[in-house]
Amino acid sequence: MEKDSLEDRQSIPLAFRAEQALKEAVAEAIAAHTRAGVPIVVWRYGKVVKVPVDQIEIREPAAEYKNLNEKDK
Repeated sequence: MEKDSLEDRQSIPLAFRAEQALKEAVAEAIAAHTRAGVPIVVWRYGKVVKVPVDQIEIREPAAEYKNLNEKDK
């Protein structure tokens, strides 16, 4: 994935940038657990559950955010 310039990143609202950073951090943590063979712990149906490495589902982000206030270049 190509890195955006500082101006491009600053044009995106802070809430969207924060959400994207959180998603990337979670994906990185899941990948690290998978490589190390360590289960992840999640909150599911009101309980703490360990998910074994062989059951970890890696999902791609559904969509990327775009600033609707800017015109297409």
